[in-house]
This record gives sequence, structure tokens and C-alpha cells, in this order.
Amino acid sequence: MKILERKNILILGFTLLVVMLGYGMIQPILPFLITSLGAGGRDLGMLTSVYAAMQLVFAPIWGSLSDRVGRKPILMVGVLGYAAAMFVFGLTTRIWMLYLARTFSGVLSSAALPTAMAYISDNLPEKERGGAMGQLGAAVGLGVVLGPMLGGLLSTDSLSMPFFIGSGLALVALLLVYLLLPESHGTPARTSSAAKPANFWRWGPLKQILFGPTGVLMLLIFILSFGMTNFQGIVGLYVVDKFAFDTRQVGAIWMVIGSVMILGQGVLTGPLTKRLGDVTVIRLGLFVGAAGFGSLLLANGFGLFLVATGFFTLAVALIGPAMNSYLSAFGGVHQGALMGLNTAFASLGRVIGPLWAGFIFDVNIAFPFISGMVTLILGSIFSLVGLKKRAAINPSVLQAKDKFDTKTGLP
Repeated sequence: MKILERKNILILGFTLLVVMLGYGMIQPILPFLITSLGAGGRDLGMLTSVYAAMQLVFAPIWGSLSDRVGRKPILMVGVLGYAAAMFVFGLTTRIWMLYLARTFSGVLSSAALPTAMAYISDNLPEKERGGAMGQLGAAVGLGVVLGPMLGGLLSTDSLSMPFFIGSGLALVALLLVYLLLPESHGTPARTSSAAKPANFWRWGPLKQILFGPTGVLMLLIFILSFGMTNFQGIVGLYVVDKFAFDTRQVGAIWMVIGSVMILGQGVLTGPLTKRLGDVTVIRLGLFVGAAGFGSLLLANGFGLFLVATGFFTLAVALIGPAMNSYLSAFGGVHQGALMGLNTAFASLGRVIGPLWAGFIFDVNIAFPFISGMVTLILGSIFSLVGLKKRAAINPSVLQAKDKFDTKTGLP
């Protein structure tokens, strides 16, 4: 990988790190902020859902726009909007302001991830994309780990301080993108086809996406997100109810999750996808992830639960970057729109997963893990049946009435 490409990946990674730091910092503060404004659990749930819902709706739109006007301006809009939303969070004195800031943040920050992934797809050959996607995933994981810790430390004197710090970091990221990140709009992948990106949103092209090889990927992306949130959304309550773990032990579980995610996506994904291929990594990850859910159910103490958590997390950490790399091979001039759909399906899983896990947890505390295990087993089966090695895919199968790119099968 060239030095210039590494620099660009570092800038994109820092940008996603800042966005996820803000997301993580909000989590420990939001319950206290809501309480101080006289609201309760209903508002906490609504604020969590509205963020994911906005990402579900707007990520594909931003991704498609980046295909038409370029990656850099859309990425800058996302980061600037996120900085503004964090600043509004810091100024909040009414509950409606929280809803406004959360909605605003979901709408605009949803531009960052699909645009960053599309940027990687524009600039790197297929064999190097898995490693680069993994490095972006590691930056996201690092933000998830450090965010809650920083939020707790910075909020000791003022609940608003973490939001102002997050806004300032976002402005630094914006400056780096503006000054140092070159535009990838003019790369050969974007200019070799005469197809118009606007055609992507007609039913013909979307039908090919949803019912072709890429449709299987979208289903697997939803399955992975849904399965992960069956674990993440309920693990704290599970270990408290079953083992009576204290806050220190619950915190250790989340440290293991974040650390293993960083290791898996930042270090292991690249070499594994190069050696085994994206499809094999996806299949193995889903199968081993299902076994990981079983190991969580069998763990009967703190040490064993940490080991099981690490085993499960490592398996699923490898899947996301491999899926993104595999999906990028079909993007052509529509990398942004396709990665936006990717983010939308992942967001759909994050909306439905915690609601479902919470509902069945009240029936039996083991049910969310059983549900996650069954979900990943189904995903493993779908990957065996529906995914093909890239070389075996005939793009002409994807062609329909609309004019499609002869390499990617997309309009």
C-alpha cells in the first residue's frame, strides 16, 4: 500500500474515530441529562431509536449523493453537521432540544461511514480493500471503547463539557479532510462508465441489487447487525441477573469487546481476506460466531464469560470488513449508494435487534443469546447457498431493461 493511500486511510480513520467517540461519549451521559430535564426511560428509548432510524433513511441518500458530487464534500457535510449537533447537545436546556440534536446528528453523521467506505473502494484494488475496511472498523471500535470512558471523565464537573470537546474534535477532523484528503471523484472507477448515478434509485436497478448477489450481502449485513445487537443490547442485564456482576466487571466485558474488535478488524482482517478470500472469511465468521453465542450461554463465571466474549467478538469482528470488501466489487460508479444501502441495512438491524432482545429477555434471560445463535446459523446457511466466489459471478446475469455497467452489474 502506497504512503499516500495510508495517509488517506489515517485521515478517514481519524474522522470515523471522532464520530464514534461522540456516539460513545453520549451513552453514559444521556440518562443523567434526560433525568435533569425531567424526562424518563421512554424518552431514552425514543432518543436511541430516532438516531438509528435517521441513519436507516439517510445513509443511502448521502451515499448516492457522493456518487454524483464526490466523496470529499459529502464527508465534510457529515462531519460539519455532526460538530454542530454535538454543540447543540452541549447547549440543551429542554427535552425537545435533545430530540432536535439527536435527529440532526443521525441525519448528517450518517454521511460519514458510507462515504468513507466508498472512498476506500475508489482508491484501492480489491485484494487490499478488506484490510483497509478493517482499519476503518478498528477506528470505529476504538471510538466505541474510548467514548464512554471519556464521557464519564469529562462530565464530572459539567454534563455539557463532553459535547463541546466532541464538537471541537469534529472540527479538527473537518480541517484535516479539507486540507489533506484528495477527492476520489475522478478515479477511473468513476469515469469509465457512461451510466448516470441518478438511475440507481429507479426500481429496475434496485430490483437487481435486492434480488441479485448483492441482495444476499444486504441480508447478511442485516443478520450480522441483528445478531450483534441481540448480544450487545442485553449483555449487561444478562450478567447482572445471572452472575450479579458489579459495574467494574460489566465494564471489563465492554473493554474486551472493544479491544478484540480493534485487534480483529485492524490487524487480522487484511491478512485473512488476502489469504482465504472474502467469502471464506464471511462463512467462517458466521459459523464461529454462532458457536460463540453457545459458549456465552455455557460460561459459568467471570473469567469464562470474558473468554467466551472474546471468542465470539473475534469471530464477528472479521465479518463486517470482509462483507464491505466483497460488496465493493459490485459498486462501479455507485460505490457511495451501495455503501449507503449497506449502512441502512445495518441500521435496520440495530433498530430491530435491541427491541426484540429486550422483549424476549423478559421471557427468559437466555433467549436473546439463543436468538442470536439461530440468526447467525441461518446467516451461515445463506452464505453457503447465496454467496459465490467473485470469479464465478457472471455480471451479465444482473443486466435487465436498464443499461448496466458491464463489469459490476450495476446501473
